[in-house]
Amino acid sequence: MFRQNEGTLDRDIRIGLTALFGLIALFAPFGGLWQIIPALLAVVMLVTAAVGVCPLYMLFGINTCDVDTSKATK
Repeated sequence: MFRQNEGTLDRDIRIGLTALFGLIALFAPFGGLWQIIPALLAVVMLVTAAVGVCPLYMLFGINTCDVDTSKATK
């Protein structure tokens, strides 16, 4: 499986962004893309925060995780 690459603060920020994007999607004054895009962003932020793995971080080699998961026992 993938190693976690998000730290606690990073995951907390993503949860906050999930709430923000969710509210924007719910109360957008216009329909269509003004609701779909924030809703998709909210889902992506929620999933990456829950799993602790960000695909873009893997692509660019970023790791904000506090714990070294490479030495963890199985």
